[in-house]
Amino acid sequence: MGPIALSVGEPSGIGPEIAIGAWARLGARLPFFVIGDPRHLAPFGAPLVEIATPAEALIACGRGLPVLPHAFAALAVPGRPDPANARGVIDAIARGVDLVMRGEALALTTGPIHKKALKDGADFRFPGHTEYLAHLAGVERVVMMLACRELRVVPVTIHIALAAVPGVLTPDLISDTIRITHAALRRDFGLSAPRIAVAGLNPHAGEGGAMGGEEIATIVPVLEALRAEGYALTGPHSADTMFHARARAGYDAAVAMYHDQALIPIKTIDFAGGVNVTLGLPFIRTSPDHGTAFDIAGRGVADPTSLVAALEMARDMAVARAAA
Repeated sequence: MGPIALSVGEPSGIGPEIAIGAWARLGARLPFFVIGDPRHLAPFGAPLVEIATPAEALIACGRGLPVLPHAFAALAVPGRPDPANARGVIDAIARGVDLVMRGEALALTTGPIHKKALKDGADFRFPGHTEYLAHLAGVERVVMMLACRELRVVPVTIHIALAAVPGVLTPDLISDTIRITHAALRRDFGLSAPRIAVAGLNPHAGEGGAMGGEEIATIVPVLEALRAEGYALTGPHSADTMFHARARAGYDAAVAMYHDQALIPIKTIDFAGGVNVTLGLPFIRTSPDHGTAFDIAGRGVADPTSLVAALEMARDMAVARAAA
């Protein structure tokens, strides 16, 4: 199989050093290459092997970290993002998408970006990575999954204020999220009959309307319609009883109604090893479940565990997709 493309992300964050840390752990066991400026990687001491094509990474990864050079405008100062590098960050992501869409890379893993730096330096108009990738792929709706060995969870709404969530939770959005999740579990995770547990919005899943009516008015009708199509769904559940070990054994993925309802349990269960997966794209995309960590950038203490997990999950998803 081919190598995985890794866009370096914000070069003043921990992206360069966790890329090197991931190579130190994986070596030739899982070939990947970085799309980035070698100048941003060189200070961290690992051997770099500049490559001209992704295919060269399959051999080069045994000698050093393969780098597909992508020039940025400025050197990177750890902890201090330079708006001059914003265009390089954006273009490296687009280059990764192009390579994976053309079949030169097996999957795309993305290093963490800093959205304010991109907006300041290049007028980046997307809320984040996920929306930009959907734009590049020409896909209208994608879904964010957070995954680790013990849990897969999908938030229906993501980066919006909590007060706005009830108005955004339409039947179409909930239904589309479940459909995309179900299809990905079959295609990319090798589950022939996925089981999905769905959280309610309100405490105690509304408790029959006593604590809110969204479950009765919106969520239950969607679940009933999808069950009639053959989907294995349970819920809406009270979110506070969904994530202990016994409950998790009863489903393959959980669908939550808002950001923190989904992310708190997975970050509690596996803070270092969580992976962000974008479902619904025509290619596989994963990323570490953390940000740029400017406060520790350049100090040599950044933990590459989440990036290693993201690369391993990208490979496993590609294997499952090929088998499907």
